[in-house]
Amino acid sequence: MQRIKDLSPKSKMRSARAHQKQVLAVVMKFRLIVNSTKRHFKWVETQCGINGAQLWVLWELGQEPGLSVTELAAAMAIHQSTASNLIDRLVRQKLIARKRVSDDQRVVTVSLTNAGKRLLGRAPKPARGMLPEALHQLREAELTSLDKLFERVLDQMHATDKRSMKQPLADLLTHK
Repeated sequence: MQRIKDLSPKSKMRSARAHQKQVLAVVMKFRLIVNSTKRHFKWVETQCGINGAQLWVLWELGQEPGLSVTELAAAMAIHQSTASNLIDRLVRQKLIARKRVSDDQRVVTVSLTNAGKRLLGRAPKPARGMLPEALHQLREAELTSLDKLFERVLDQMHATDKRSMKQPLADLLTHK
């Protein structure tokens, strides 16, 4: 394989243009992912009156009733305090209920109420969100490769403020 420094000036320019075109194609795909995700979140709110992160909570509890706050936070890759705030809102809306575990009163589990089950049943799909659902559809090797590529992109961006990694995507995309 010929190195770039060994190419003629004309070949270097063609190579640079091709690289720029490929960069822009990837940027456009990122835009489409973000916009599609944002539109899905707006549709969720319109259809069922709760945001995408709240719907994901309902979906997780539909899959595994009786999760603790810590387990729910881990299942959604969010901070425990964020999970608590989501739970508080859903409890106020009577879509989920808290229950103290009898042997350790400090541990609280959460489950869907009948109203929560009904809402989840009629909610837009995928209930856990478009991006998580699409990622779950990838084969393990594809997901590993994508993860490594994202890591390289983040390294190139010198992304050091990692607090947003523990925030629901619905919150990041819908804040004004």
